[in-house]
Amino acid sequence: MEGVGRPEGQAAAGRCAYQGAPGAFSHEACLDLRPWDEPVAYETFDAALAALFAGEVHCALIPVENSTIGRVEPAATLVEQSGLVQVSEVWRPIRLALMAPHGASLRTVKTAESHPVALRQCPASLAELGIEAVEAFDTAGAARAVAEANDVTRAAVAPARAAEVYDLSILRNDLQDSGDNRTRFVLLGRTEG
Repeated sequence: MEGVGRPEGQAAAGRCAYQGAPGAFSHEACLDLRPWDEPVAYETFDAALAALFAGEVHCALIPVENSTIGRVEPAATLVEQSGLVQVSEVWRPIRLALMAPHGASLRTVKTAESHPVALRQCPASLAELGIEAVEAFDTAGAARAVAEANDVTRAAVAPARAAEVYDLSILRNDLQDSGDNRTRFVLLGRTEG
């Protein structure tokens, strides 16, 4: 998938479903790997796959495995049970950033919000900083909530791109505990006929 142009036979841009809010790792993967497609956000993995079944989108990009924590659930099981065609797959580096409203610092932040899968990739780093992990539905959704709250005691763990999307300050890059933290994404399509 990586580094290739629009596939032959695809005359027009399509729509690619992903789980999360704009700025999430899956959104980032859609932008980088499918630049000719419109990325379409869904709150849950179920909703993204349902959109593909319903024909609202022509493909879905779903994370199924992480090098640090293993299977990404419930995504991996949903993909296996879906009967959808796996068109391709790619491993992508995952770099977590700690972000907070402008004016916050590592001294003011008490909690860090993120998707449970992301939080499981940085427990040692958060403990070292004395920051409590708080589960949220999505990495970028957590960044959006932190930006809206504008509370210097709250931070989010998300891709650096989410800080740009939600106008947050990055307090620390490479928060992940493993230097080789990667996630495997699969591109899914519907079976024809």
